[in-house]
Amino acid sequence: MYLSICCFFFCWAPALSLKNLNYSVPEEQGAGTVIGNIGRDARLAAGAAGGGMLPAERGLPGGGPGGGRGPKSTFRVLENSAPHLLDVDGESGLLYTKQRIDREALCRRSAKCQLSLEVFANDQEICMIKVEIQDLNDNAPSFPSDQVDMDISENAAPGTRFPLTSAHDPDAGDNGLRTYLLTRDDYGLFSLDVKSRGDGTKFPELVIQKPLDREEQSHHTLVLTALDGGDPPRSGTVQINVRLIDSNDNSPIFEAASYVVELPENAPLGTAVIDLNATDADEGTNGEVLYSFSGYAPERVRDLFSIDPQSGLIRVKGNLDYEESGLIEIDVQARDLGPNPIPAHCKVTVRLIDRNDNAPTIGFVSVRQGALSEAAPPGTVIALVRVTDRDSGKNGQLQCRVLGSGGGPGAVPFTLEENYDNFYTVVTDRPLDREAQDEYNVTIVARDGGNPPLNSTKSFSVRILDENDNPPRFSKNLYVLQVPENNIPGEYLGSVLAQDPDLGQNGTVSYSILPGHVGDVSIYTYVSVNPTNGAIYALRSFNYEQTKHFEFRVLAKDSGSPHRESNATVRVTVLDVNDNAPLIVLPALINDTAELQVPRNAGVGYPVGTVRALDSDFGESGRLTYEIVEGNEEHLFEMDPTSGEIRTLHPYWEELSPVAELVVKVSDHGKPSLSAVAKLIVRALAGPLPEAGEPQMNGEQHRRPHWDLSLPLIVTLSTVSIILLAAMITIAVKCKRENKEIRTYNCRIADGSGGGKGKKKKISKNDIMLVPSEGEDSRGPLNVMNVVSSPSLATSPMYFDYQTRLPLSSPRSEVMYLKPASNNLTVPQGHVGCHTSFTGQGTNASEAPPSRMSIIQVGDF
Repeated sequence: MYLSICCFFFCWAPALSLKNLNYSVPEEQGAGTVIGNIGRDARLAAGAAGGGMLPAERGLPGGGPGGGRGPKSTFRVLENSAPHLLDVDGESGLLYTKQRIDREALCRRSAKCQLSLEVFANDQEICMIKVEIQDLNDNAPSFPSDQVDMDISENAAPGTRFPLTSAHDPDAGDNGLRTYLLTRDDYGLFSLDVKSRGDGTKFPELVIQKPLDREEQSHHTLVLTALDGGDPPRSGTVQINVRLIDSNDNSPIFEAASYVVELPENAPLGTAVIDLNATDADEGTNGEVLYSFSGYAPERVRDLFSIDPQSGLIRVKGNLDYEESGLIEIDVQARDLGPNPIPAHCKVTVRLIDRNDNAPTIGFVSVRQGALSEAAPPGTVIALVRVTDRDSGKNGQLQCRVLGSGGGPGAVPFTLEENYDNFYTVVTDRPLDREAQDEYNVTIVARDGGNPPLNSTKSFSVRILDENDNPPRFSKNLYVLQVPENNIPGEYLGSVLAQDPDLGQNGTVSYSILPGHVGDVSIYTYVSVNPTNGAIYALRSFNYEQTKHFEFRVLAKDSGSPHRESNATVRVTVLDVNDNAPLIVLPALINDTAELQVPRNAGVGYPVGTVRALDSDFGESGRLTYEIVEGNEEHLFEMDPTSGEIRTLHPYWEELSPVAELVVKVSDHGKPSLSAVAKLIVRALAGPLPEAGEPQMNGEQHRRPHWDLSLPLIVTLSTVSIILLAAMITIAVKCKRENKEIRTYNCRIADGSGGGKGKKKKISKNDIMLVPSEGEDSRGPLNVMNVVSSPSLATSPMYFDYQTRLPLSSPRSEVMYLKPASNNLTVPQGHVGCHTSFTGQGTNASEAPPSRMSIIQVGDF
């Protein structure tokens, strides 16, 4: 057995290649004959090479456990041109015969008999296998019959030729028909001339060597022997019986001994091939010529052509095919109708012109199974394609390209690369993006070079597998959320949204808040985010006066491996709510009441006093308006709604109402509006009116005599000094008495260090706790709250102001609590004292000490 192996490598994928193996096996081998070991001959890297036993020899159907170590090899037949004759063992890779191979039955007309297989080995290698069936000289040449009878006129001249029947030998090559031998009679009248046709076949002709004489011998017996080229050669014989007869003197004569005609292969039926003309010099029936095919013309010639016996016109009778045979030889004879005619012979050679009558054929040797990852690099092989065309020349020259679902060459990210022997690979030519397109319909188009060209198409689908190549993307880089202050903890603030175009876990987004701080406090105590839907919730109640806005970052992360992430900024703006009522700080109020003294005879527009109030809110909620709501029915006074300044409006107000009780209301512009009220007792101060710088009350003053100004000035200054001293003593006495009544401190120092100067420390309102006082005096229960310091106040001294009575506008169910006027209030340790109330006229609110604590009115405790 002769074995020839030729391996050709080309790139299939990072771990895939194509190998070409050629084998040969003699015909007539029995079933089970091993032709070759594919695993060993292809030098496969993975799996065992096989033990050299067929499945039946191992005693197991389909093969048993191999003797080799390591991973088992797998061999899968993709295509097999003769599955009934050849097969491959799936485990050992042995190529073997399944039954006896008869080359003559398998390849009757082909000079080269070859079978092909395509084997997929170890899921890595594609082996293109060609097995040539070697011819054996197992057939002897044979003639159609055992004897042939010939009639030859005795007047046939020497050199006249008579075609003889040809022998047939199904063997090919050297084992086919080689030559003919003629066993002559004793007279040497005949000889044999062996000629070759255009297709290489040989045929014998009987040649007359000497003049014939029927009277001398009317019959001759010849033996024609056909020999093949085998070793030893085989032969076949036929007996030729020659009968000499009398014939007319002239035979038909063709114009030429041979003719050559070109005919397109797609010539329609009835097309004229050639009009032959043979002449005979005889007259009458001896000169009348009949045309016919030679008696030894092949059946294929008789199937393809017809000849008119009268005119000699040859026409197309069957379908011509250049691919089956491009050259056809027709043997024609012309015979007259006289007695003992001698036929004339000629040869017509028909050369078929190839036409583009075969479209290209596209076959998929292998297509990648499953989806293709979008991360596959350019050059990844997805299919192996073979394209053939039976036509020749330009008609068989092929141009192949890839079309996609978009209808153009650039619609799909694939290209076609030619390898060898009409093999092409479909490879990716650029990066894939599943998010842009998740499936492609790839169409292979093959076009030949004919005129007009013929096309063939074949398609397959490629699904793109998702990879985690896209991070989540927020719909905004900055989210602005608004929440009113005093919100309920757990309140929904808004949502963030990040989208990921990937699939499955690669596109599943979860949200979290990145670490951060608002001031010195962790952001995780302010807000939380739902990890599934990105909803943001408040974890505390916000105070606009403390925190107007804050920012944090939300992280969106997918569940891919490795995961991808992105983040966005969320800004929470706290909206101011009118939750702080105005607090009257000037003049100093005792039980919401203050007394103002105005000199008598004060003119119109005299400044009685100024009311100042503070509001911790901002904007419209912190803008205040002042007005007199009661006690000014006679319009003795007027109040500036913006500055809160009260002036006299009537020149004789002290005569109409020596003591005026005005109820002043301070309102903010919030929605709803909050307000505070106070009662102002305006008393006319006895004594002369200072003239210097004071407005004149009426016309009578102009008529008074001129007084010495020194005495009234001294009296006025003394009076004012006495009044101020009395006021200070009165305030001190009241402060001491009220401390005893409500059992609380007007000013409290919490000094944990025992006095002395120390570090300042900030406190907040959370460090102050209020509890109801249970003390009662002779006047009944007091609506007061005791100030109880928290543990943090032990080292944080702070001044507190309080009121012993509820505001006039507050119901009895409401309580008062203390709130620092400034969030960053600090007081030095070791300082003990009481704040004095605002005294004097025209004092501005800005003059209030920055360490003062404001009294804020709230709802039910």
